[in-house]
Formats: sequence, structure tokens, C-alpha cells
Amino acid sequence: MISQSSDGEVIAGVAKLTGWHTVRGSSSKDGRMALSNIISRLKETKLAAHILDGPRGPAGEVKAGAIRLAHAADAVIVPFHIIPQNAWYFNSWDKFFLPKPFSRVSLYFGKAIKFKMVTDPVSFEAQRKQLEEIMLPALIT
Repeated sequence: MISQSSDGEVIAGVAKLTGWHTVRGSSSKDGRMALSNIISRLKETKLAAHILDGPRGPAGEVKAGAIRLAHAADAVIVPFHIIPQNAWYFNSWDKFFLPKPFSRVSLYFGKAIKFKMVTDPVSFEAQRKQLEEIMLPALIT
């Protein structure tokens, strides 16, 4: 899911060039429709990527969308992060970076996590918090 902003347009273009099918939207604009489209694509392709801290942050705070997506598609979550050898870092709330051309980029995968479907808010929040605790060391550097 990539925001419908002009920044998102650039990111969506790059994603498309690298073979990703993008779904445009965010938690603050067309989020329900975008999440529905992602669920459909995930069931079809068995692969999706989701940035966990949303369009407005705060950085490192896992939003509920990733858990909802996994529940709805009966999917596992595989945490991952990248570390570029050389990059341009932007002065933004999320510490956005763009790897420089020809820079080596290392991709690190965590263990697959399968969350069982829960309906009560306390259990759902516990799952969200668990994912956040797993991801936080890689999100805040």
C-alpha cells in the first residue's frame, strides 16, 4: 500500500519498475478500499509488503493494518528490513532513505509469524504489540 500523495507516486513508480503491483491508499485516505485490494492480491499472489508504521507515524509504532491483513488472508507475517551501504537520508519523521545508485543493499528476514484470528480488542492489541516489539529494533536505527 502506497499513499496517493505525489511522494507516493514516485515510490509507486519505482515499485512498479521492480515488479511490484502497488495498491494506492493509506490509513488516512481510502484505507478500507486499499486494504480490501491488498487482501485480494495477497490471496491471489501469496505475497505482499506492508510498511508498518503508517503514513504519519510515529516511527516504529506498528499500526493495525498488517495484523488485519494477515488475519483476513490467513497469511503469515515475515518481518524484514533493509540496510543500504550508501543512501540519501531525508529529514522526515520516518527517517526515509533512498539507496544511492550501485549501493549494496542488504535485506534481512525474521522468522515467520502466524497470528490466529482474534475478535476481542485486548487480544488483537497484544498481537499488534508483539509484532511491534519484534520490528522495533530494525525500524529505529
